[in-house]
Amino acid sequence: MTADTVTDPPGAPGALRRTSRQIGDVVFKGFSTGSGITILVLLAAVATFLVGMSIPALTADAADLPFGDFWAYVAPYAFGTVWAAALAMLFAVPLSVGIALFLTHYAPKRVRQIFGYIIDLLAAVPSVVFGLWGINVLAPLMRPLFVWLNQYLGWIPFFAGPVSGTGRTILTAAVVLAVMVLPIITAMCREVFTQTPRLHEEAALALGATRWEMIRQAVLPFGMPGIVSGCMLGLGRALGETMAVAMVLSPAAVINVHLLTSSNPNTIAANIALAFPEAYQLGVNQLIATGLVLFVITLAVNMTARWVVARRKEFSGAN
Repeated sequence: MTADTVTDPPGAPGALRRTSRQIGDVVFKGFSTGSGITILVLLAAVATFLVGMSIPALTADAADLPFGDFWAYVAPYAFGTVWAAALAMLFAVPLSVGIALFLTHYAPKRVRQIFGYIIDLLAAVPSVVFGLWGINVLAPLMRPLFVWLNQYLGWIPFFAGPVSGTGRTILTAAVVLAVMVLPIITAMCREVFTQTPRLHEEAALALGATRWEMIRQAVLPFGMPGIVSGCMLGLGRALGETMAVAMVLSPAAVINVHLLTSSNPNTIAANIALAFPEAYQLGVNQLIATGLVLFVITLAVNMTARWVVARRKEFSGAN
């Protein structure tokens, strides 16, 4: 033992504090490890359930399936799921990033607090409320716009075809989904933008950059991983949304890109909700198999997002 080594006797306050910290570290490590393992177990359990219940539908003859050949049955719904979510992200992402930039770099403090609270409150609105709003308010309001788009831009395939008389189209459902995912993306972007190093912003301004140039050169590059993560979280919500889409959309088992007609591709989640009460035997397995397809799509989206974020790890502390 060296001269400068100090050992507290057993029962001394210093020894008790170190023992308490060691116990706390062990408990926290065990809790954290157990939480991580629990997530993996739950994910594996869900995947096992989906695969196990889907096998009868995937291996049965098409003539024995209540909804016909599985892949022909699921293809329109898989397309509708991706199509509706893509349209929703097209509307939500620019608006969410703009709102986040406004709240973090332009709005006064009082306005920032009020708007931030309102945006966060949107995330607490139930899906069924958005669905009712989409049916009773948004769809009638959007129908004159649909008529105008069809009249003047009908030569574009997206706006071709007879306009829906109710306004319950894939475009209306996409707008509802965009409103639903907007608070998720905005909250993520806002938190990331506030973490931008102050020195980076001040250096850009000191070199003569305007505020927009500073945002483009310092804030957006730093926040890109967070923007991508927020977009993927919002996309996951849009892909899996059920009630709002089932209530707003006038569905059909078709594959088309028409935005204004009454013949709209349905989503997997909404189709399961609508068809499950009347399904039986292999019909139940077939619907669960479509849920497995949705699970794979969502998993692929999240893996892609993780890969994109990992490529920009120099700006992110998540890796």
